[in-house]
Amino acid sequence: MGSTGEYESQRRVPVPPSKPFLKSLQARLKETFFPDDPFRQFKNLPISNKFLLGLQYFVPIIEWAPRYTFDFFKADLIAGITVASLAVPQGISYASLASIPPILGLYSSFVPPLLYAMLGDSRDLAVGTVAVASLLISSMLGKEVSPTENPKQYVQLVFTATFFAGVFQASLGILRLGFIVDFLSHATIVGFMGGAATIVCFQQLKGILGLVHFTHETDLVSVMRSVFSQIHQWRWESAVLGCCFLFFLLLTRYFSKRKAAFFWINAMAPLTTVILGSLLVYLTHAEKHGVQVIGHLKKGLNPPSASDLAFGSPHLMAAIKTGIVIGIIGLAEGIAVGRTFAMFKNYHIDGNKEMIAFGMMNIAGSCTSCYLTAGPFSRTAVNFNAGSRSAVSNIVMATAVMFTLLFLTPLFHYTPLVVLSSIIIAAMLGLLDYEAAIHLWKIDKFDFFICLGAYLGVVLGSVEIGLIISVSIITVSLLRIILFVARPRTMVLGNIPNSGIYRSMDQYQIANSVPGILILQIDAPVFFANAIYLRERISRWIYEEEDGLKSAGEASLHYVILDLSAVGSIDTSGISMLEELMKNVHRKGLQLVLANPQSEVMKKLDKSKLIDKIGQGWIFLTVGEAVSACNCMLHTCKSIHVAVDQNAEENKV
Repeated sequence: MGSTGEYESQRRVPVPPSKPFLKSLQARLKETFFPDDPFRQFKNLPISNKFLLGLQYFVPIIEWAPRYTFDFFKADLIAGITVASLAVPQGISYASLASIPPILGLYSSFVPPLLYAMLGDSRDLAVGTVAVASLLISSMLGKEVSPTENPKQYVQLVFTATFFAGVFQASLGILRLGFIVDFLSHATIVGFMGGAATIVCFQQLKGILGLVHFTHETDLVSVMRSVFSQIHQWRWESAVLGCCFLFFLLLTRYFSKRKAAFFWINAMAPLTTVILGSLLVYLTHAEKHGVQVIGHLKKGLNPPSASDLAFGSPHLMAAIKTGIVIGIIGLAEGIAVGRTFAMFKNYHIDGNKEMIAFGMMNIAGSCTSCYLTAGPFSRTAVNFNAGSRSAVSNIVMATAVMFTLLFLTPLFHYTPLVVLSSIIIAAMLGLLDYEAAIHLWKIDKFDFFICLGAYLGVVLGSVEIGLIISVSIITVSLLRIILFVARPRTMVLGNIPNSGIYRSMDQYQIANSVPGILILQIDAPVFFANAIYLRERISRWIYEEEDGLKSAGEASLHYVILDLSAVGSIDTSGISMLEELMKNVHRKGLQLVLANPQSEVMKKLDKSKLIDKIGQGWIFLTVGEAVSACNCMLHTCKSIHVAVDQNAEENKV
């Protein structure tokens, strides 16, 4: 086809200078594991300053405590007390959901929040137990050891699972592998959380109806069979109390949503129901008429439990597996909640630092009679709406819980279990995010069916089946990503009228094709998995274009321009594909032209000598420059042919 001759662009695409292999590898690893460049603040500082900055990085309270003011404390005091009013009843309720003594729920709202206040990166996150993790603990460990027949051994397994959850979380943070949690897609989390919330709600019918014996299965069919097979044991007194308290809780939530200033009504509602329920039972002696109560709660602070970690237990593998699962669930919820509220106040959260904080507080918690804690949405929302200014609100909350443990636990003796069931149901209804499911249906049907699959797996199967389906869905999602890369989109570009802009002709109906030129864009990196596909697909585009021009009687095809602006990298298979494509194009009498190849692509083209084979003059900075050069060549060639024909006619004459 000749060369670009006089038109040759003055703005050639340069080949970037090559770097040593080790230096390139170091840069690639840094981009992968340290995208936020946490070490930049340590540059050009003396060792003493570096040590202080390192300490501030891992213990953020050292960094912000000197700037803390009395005004901040007043706001955090109100927020902490408000959250504590929710934390106490929720802690007791979620402990019963995990099939462990209620006092452990209170213990878990004392030590972990103190540690998070020192190590955590969020100003708004309120630490506490999580309903879904509590259900997972009961479901997964309850199959190994019965919480009713061997309560001590079961509690030891719970502490052990919490310990391994903490080790797993801290390891992810230290090794900066937090991106692994990002593979839990939003659709999967919405479906799994919604399914778990549904099962938790139906399981609370045991408390609402005052049933003593109940199934340990977590699927909907088993739960409903257990409920309706014991109709003769339903307690109407318990059912009436449960419905009244549930109505009260939902009513307060409705008012708080209608007007944000009433958030405190919803925050105080659980504690109010506990107080009212306890007074009602105490005054009417309802416990003698079938209304079950919590009973005795031991006074005092968290006893040490390091000696209870069952590393030598025959069920150790079950504890490790449970720990990893609840650790992932805790991280996924806690980090997502923390980032959501950080966005509202326009500050940034370091995900890896959060993982270390979560891990350390769960390791310490497992040694102080606590089970898994994270950052539940309900507490954090209350903390945020109450005006918290820093993590000191967690310290205030922990102090309030400590006061409760030391002096107020006897007051919970008459708290009816039906109140705890009502509190759990009200909290779980908030996790049924049907609006998110509708949004998924509107935006992406594939994501909706992922969400539905995770939901039905939990509801109709079990929590374990739901987890397996969720993992399978993650695998399918990864395969979908691989498919996108292995079968990348290639599109024909056309010119937007009265501009030098070239866009997809499918998306922009006004875009016009350029006579004699086929412009194709590759929308992914080119490597061994898609090289053959791209060669075949580009070849198909070419012969389809030639057939179309021939049938329309238009000018024949002369140039094929490949827009490589979306090709971030290329491997040896991709280079071989381009070389083979160039030969095929030349055999057809066409010229291959490259537009806007990226830095990595230019390096590979240069090292493989493919630049020399294609010709430096056929590599352009933009599609517009490539089209102008090709048009220039077409007109030049046409002029030459016309001149030759005229000379021939003159010679004949």
